[in-house]
Amino acid sequence: MTLRTDWTLDEVHAIYNQPVLELVTQAAAIHAQTQATGEVQVCTLLSVKTGGCPEDCAYCPQAARYHTGVQAHKLLPDAEVLASAQRAKDSGSTRFCMGAAWREIRDNKDFDRVLGMVEQVNGMGLEVCCTLGMLNEYQAERLKQAGLYAYNHNLDTSREKYDDIITTRTYDDRLNTLEHVRKAGISVCSGGIIGLGETDEDRIAMLHTLATLPAHPESVPVNALVPVAGTPLADQPRVSVWEMLRMIATARILMPHTMVRLSAGRQEMPVTEQALCFLAGANSIFSGEKLLTTPNPDFDADKQMFALLGLKPRKSFKDMPEGATVLGRTAAVEA
Repeated sequence: MTLRTDWTLDEVHAIYNQPVLELVTQAAAIHAQTQATGEVQVCTLLSVKTGGCPEDCAYCPQAARYHTGVQAHKLLPDAEVLASAQRAKDSGSTRFCMGAAWREIRDNKDFDRVLGMVEQVNGMGLEVCCTLGMLNEYQAERLKQAGLYAYNHNLDTSREKYDDIITTRTYDDRLNTLEHVRKAGISVCSGGIIGLGETDEDRIAMLHTLATLPAHPESVPVNALVPVAGTPLADQPRVSVWEMLRMIATARILMPHTMVRLSAGRQEMPVTEQALCFLAGANSIFSGEKLLTTPNPDFDADKQMFALLGLKPRKSFKDMPEGATVLGRTAAVEA
């Protein structure tokens, strides 16, 4: 299947607004053509530095300006991070993601420590992902040299809605970070959040932006807002499964080789709703009891769901080109 990065906004609009069953059917057919159906990437996300963030993201309990009850802590000890990575691997995860509540990476001893964590977790045979805020070309190169497989930096919403949600960095700041990540040869992970008070047009515009980047992100997380008391969006209603299906199915059609991750909000979804999302083209999840600071299904619950639905975990490093390495790791390494 030919990959397109020249989608028009009208084309995305037409895809997204199909009758939902027709949309899911089309996405499922494309998923079967381009991906191994029944295979789901299992990722685990750990907050290695929590709270105290100077930004004003309206959804985030880690922003210092909001009173959300999140206890700030400095960068975790290496031993604690590595123990969490080992637990994740033992429980079936093949990608380990480390998040720090920073606005941007600074070239200091904390960044040096994160680089060491990346190298050690990569040495365990796990794909390593980080989400550390904005970065420059030099920092992206250092992460690549340490063995980083993927970098997450979400767009969050459309350019038009963005200033209603965040004022402490611009939309172009986010796009520039993605460009630095891509230039360094690191896998790009970028998606967004629905349920922020945006319109369908905002959701369509965000998907259009992602699908018309110079290359599609290798991973697109689709998050449903988890409202947190103390944030400006605390009273937002829960996103419905039908809204999630439209986002996931449209992302699958536009970006057929991308991993589409059913991310935040899954704690509130019964297995029947999650199964519909997998049918629509989702093939990645976060497993483990927390997503940074918000609740998430634990490993045992996900193992039961996989057994019920006949799903199997995706191997780590599966998408690496033949002969390519990340600090000695090669494609399709068994986790």
